[in-house]
Amino acid sequence: MSNNPDNGADPAGATPDRKATLGNALRRRILTMQVAPGSVLDEVALSEEFGLSRPPVRELMRQMAGEGYIELEANRPARVTALSYQSLRAYFLFAPMVYVAAAKLAAENGTPGDLEELKRTQKRFRAAINDLDVEGRVFFNDQFHQQIGEMAHNAYLLPSLRRCLIDHARIGKIFYQHPNNKQMQDDLETAANQHDAIIDALERRDAVEAGDITLAHIDLSRRNMAMYATPEGLDMPFQI
Repeated sequence: MSNNPDNGADPAGATPDRKATLGNALRRRILTMQVAPGSVLDEVALSEEFGLSRPPVRELMRQMAGEGYIELEANRPARVTALSYQSLRAYFLFAPMVYVAAAKLAAENGTPGDLEELKRTQKRFRAAINDLDVEGRVFFNDQFHQQIGEMAHNAYLLPSLRRCLIDHARIGKIFYQHPNNKQMQDDLETAANQHDAIIDALERRDAVEAGDITLAHIDLSRRNMAMYATPEGLDMPFQI
């Protein structure tokens, strides 16, 4: 997987489908906040950049709106989904239930192949930490948690998890790019170690431990994001 979010490539390298290439690139740009929350998306510019006509770009916008990346309103241009105090509060109230359920189901239903792919993603995440690759940290952390959701093999859980991960990635971006003191750096290493512990619990099919570690992992994220990821422009204290 290239660490360049603008290349539009999927994790395997590339796709001949221009619409899929645009979708992959735009999702990554939103997750890594190259395109800021609330930003207008220029259909014409995207059409030209990816060699597409307007109809498939509009179709993709509708699809991504259903996924939670984009907001569509009648007679207005598409915008990246906003990130507000209210949405962050809703995220922190709801996300722990989804993440813990995903971990428990992954421990019960995951396959050896699923686990090997999760280990590969964790190696990429650690490499991004070591290489000071902020966008890689955000992207591979997102992939790690999404793969756990896929390991759960539960069609009802995955849409909710994917929606949570959009905001998880965006509010995590600010923390990942500012480990500017020892506590923050230690917390980043703790988060990576928790990933390893989750993998270990999944490998042993210990659903209870996988859920407990995941809950501690989300609590670490909540504390750090509450301290460092208050959206720009909010002058109210960020409290859950």
